[in-house]
Amino acid sequence: MTIKEAINYSDALAAMQRFKDAVRKTPLLESPLLNELAKRRVLVKAECLQHTGSFKFRGGMSAITKLTKEQCQAGVLAYSSGNHAQGVAMAAKIASVDAVIVMPNDAPALKLENTRRYGAEVVLYDRPGGEDREAIGSRIASERGMHLIKPYDNPEVIAGQATCGIEIAEQANAAGVTEADVLVCCGGGGLTSGIAISLEASAPEMTARPVEPDYYDDVIRSQRSGQRERVDTKETSICDAIVTPSPGELTFPIIKRLCGPGISVKDTEALQAMAAAMKYLKIIAEPGGAVALAAALFHPESIQTDTVICVVSGGNADEEMIGRALKSGL
Repeated sequence: MTIKEAINYSDALAAMQRFKDAVRKTPLLESPLLNELAKRRVLVKAECLQHTGSFKFRGGMSAITKLTKEQCQAGVLAYSSGNHAQGVAMAAKIASVDAVIVMPNDAPALKLENTRRYGAEVVLYDRPGGEDREAIGSRIASERGMHLIKPYDNPEVIAGQATCGIEIAEQANAAGVTEADVLVCCGGGGLTSGIAISLEASAPEMTARPVEPDYYDDVIRSQRSGQRERVDTKETSICDAIVTPSPGELTFPIIKRLCGPGISVKDTEALQAMAAAMKYLKIIAEPGGAVALAAALFHPESIQTDTVICVVSGGNADEEMIGRALKSGL
């Protein structure tokens, strides 16, 4: 039976070819002291060192480089709490394409500032008040004739994120690793599903596994039920980049078929993982970008492989959050 999914491995290879001169190949890092703390070998894919400070630049460049001439002239629109915003904004700037980004009014100030500095027009909406970013984005895109680039439910975006998986397979093999759980910070599932597609083709003994914050474990719930579930909670989380209510329509079928069981972590564990990343690897992770490392450090019983690969998916943390992490008592 032929499986029809949003992307395949060929799409990932094509995206990598389109943006090979723009996207940074991020390192796979290791620290003996971090291994000792985790009681197993830990390799960290440092996407916090990607342009704009997160993996989202991959998806933004993939989508922008796939636009037609007419779409480029009309401009693009995206909605995001910050990392997709910055990824699309910088990609659009490189391609000389106008960009409008719809962002929540409670987004971290650093992410709002950087998105504007990349040249995008920022339109704020009231997330705490219940305004719907998708409705606002669709309306603006329709009114201005702009091309909408969704943060994860977009084939070109998923293909761009999948290139991270291609690099993981190559770098892990160079480090002598062919079998591992690959823990991925997961919101809507673009990075998780993309990495899963690439690992299936290039490292079949590795398994992608989503990691989410407590109370926003919609992907984990969906894995258990076999259908897309939606979280409805009044709880808050510092992991702003990955507090989506439901997995993507395009991403979940891939996650359902290819991914291992998900893991959820506490905000306090994300803060401690940020501290570990700074102490042992000398990198800055934001809370949502640190949850995969948190799972490796604080949920060892959930991991069966001798080696675990953790994607630190973003590093856009402000001074206050970095200070909280350093005081978290690792």
